[in-house]
Amino acid sequence: MLVAAGIVVAFHVGKMPPALPSVRADLGATLRQGGWLLSVVSLMTAVGGMAIALTADRLGHRRLVLLGAAICFSAALVGAFSTDVSQLIVGRFFEGVGFIATTAAAPSLLVRLARGADIRRVMALWTIYMPAGAGTMMLVAAVILPYASWRIVWLVSASASGAMLIALLWRTLGRRELDPPPAATRRLGADVVAVVTSAGPLAIALCFAAYSSCWYAIVGFLPTLQIERLGMSAFTAAVVTAAVTFVNVAGNLAAGVLLGRGVPRSRLIVGATVPMAVCAAGIFIDGVPDAVRLLLAGLYSMVIGVVPSALFTAIPLHAPRPHLVGVTTGLLMQGSNTGALLGPPITAMLVGWGGWPAAAWGTTAALSAVVVISIFLQRLERRKLSP
Repeated sequence: MLVAAGIVVAFHVGKMPPALPSVRADLGATLRQGGWLLSVVSLMTAVGGMAIALTADRLGHRRLVLLGAAICFSAALVGAFSTDVSQLIVGRFFEGVGFIATTAAAPSLLVRLARGADIRRVMALWTIYMPAGAGTMMLVAAVILPYASWRIVWLVSASASGAMLIALLWRTLGRRELDPPPAATRRLGADVVAVVTSAGPLAIALCFAAYSSCWYAIVGFLPTLQIERLGMSAFTAAVVTAAVTFVNVAGNLAAGVLLGRGVPRSRLIVGATVPMAVCAAGIFIDGVPDAVRLLLAGLYSMVIGVVPSALFTAIPLHAPRPHLVGVTTGLLMQGSNTGALLGPPITAMLVGWGGWPAAAWGTTAALSAVVVISIFLQRLERRKLSP
């Protein structure tokens, strides 16, 4: 149920890219306003991840998961009736609040509910929420938009969040093991300092930022690449991008299985990242057949999906203390969304400087950083686990 809640709130991230042309035409949004509509959810998470996680530690993680679903439902419902772009941006702001509330609070509940031997698999399963939710909603929006307004897409996402809220209330009320722990006497500042001064959480956040910058750069520009260079229709480009996003789930789940069988984290990340750096470059460079370029995009998204699973499963080990799992998750999400914010504009700058082939320099640099940081993280783990 918690994983499903993450998937549903991710609908609110995935609906915007395919709906943006329809929104701009209906509300007269400028390109700059369109950029805010796309980025405000990631901006909220990049800025407020740890703050929301600290709130969850105080108010209770179950309450925040429920609150996040409720906010997403309300914001999407109101947003569907926006009469100008400023109102819609405000709605997107609150959708971002709901998204980060649910996704920052759920991992702590998962760690609390899972048996010790299952934590790696459970955390790996959790990582499917973003590609599964965003990819599904991209596909739904691509099917709806040729025949109906973007407002229908907003109503669909609101309905899904409303149904999820009802299901969560039904399944979680009365579950004593989900109650918040007794009020702690810790200071908020002390918790933040403990996390941000620990090498493990910082390495996880930086590694996730490098991964996200590369993944979002490719997925974000894939529709433009298909339309401008491959001559595809907007509908076909949206469907292909949704499929490329969704196959990331396969890598998430495969990582859970491999980690459960004892494959070291760094070996998993390096083994996926090094060949995928070549694969990512092949998406942008000249001379690659169109069909091969799209196959490379799908292969890249699927294989590189092992990285978020490997990093999420490291949180219980590297959190300075058990009660700081939520705050460490918040720091990871801030890193992830910072990378999501920086990756596309850096790629756009490189493309403007040297054409599409120059984007390969950005992906290579980001994935090289993933390799270096993952090796450092593995050394920290060996030190932690040594007698």
